This record gives sequence, structure tokens and C-alpha cells, in this order.
Amino acid sequence: MIRTFAIALGVAAQLTGASLCRADEPVDTARSIIQDQIAAFLNDDAEAAYSFASPAIRGKFPDKTVFFDMVRRGYQPVYRPGNFAFGRSKVTGDQVIQEVLISAPDGKDWTAVYQLMKQPDGSYKINGVMMLQAAPGPEI
Repeated sequence: MIRTFAIALGVAAQLTGASLCRADEPVDTARSIIQDQIAAFLNDDAEAAYSFASPAIRGKFPDKTVFFDMVRRGYQPVYRPGNFAFGRSKVTGDQVIQEVLISAPDGKDWTAVYQLMKQPDGSYKINGVMMLQAAPGPEI
């Protein structure tokens, strides 16, 4: 699945003329936001975690407690990551797509694909996260 996403990400970049980015301002901002939200989850700070959600997400989860419970139940690797590292990024217009490679507490590896959208005030907010479980590697 991850390989399929990687191919799709590369093809989409070629088709749209967008570039895969490594270290530009929107990517740095997106990574900081993701890192701060994960820290909020680790600290059980629902208010801080909710502050990074886009208006679209807030529309679906109008209460910070409901949002926090949804993440706790449906996005356990994001809620309590063992380790995480940033993968590839893509900037297209007012959107940043950021891969986050996560080692979950149960030992399974995941890729969280974050979508962040630029807001009218110039800030970025998390507009969605897609979880992809990594295929198990060969046994050593």
C-alpha cells in the first residue's frame, strides 16, 4: 500500500507540475504543526490537539472531547506513537501532504498521510489523516 501511495504521489507531482519538497517554508510549518499535535495527544491535551484541526474537521467534530475520543479510538498510532519520523512531502497550491512514518506501541509500522490546508489568515490546519499499515518486512 505504501508503495502504491509513493507511486501515486510521484505521478501526481509529474502530472500537476508540482515538486516533491524537502525543506521549504510550508513543509517546515506543516511538520511543526504535526509534531505539536502529536505532543498534545501524548500529553492528553485535547484543547491543544483540537486547535490544529481545520474548520472542516471542526465541523465534523464540533467538540474537542469528541474529536479527542475519535482520534484515541480510530488513530491509535497517531494518538500514542512509539517513534515517528517525517517522510516525503508535497506542496500543491494551498495544500501540504506530509508522510509521517510511525512505529505504534504494538510494534506495527504505519504511515500517516496528513493533509494540511492553508487558511485565509495564512496559517495551516490539519484537514485529514489517512493511515496506511506498512507491509511486514522479511524476517531476519
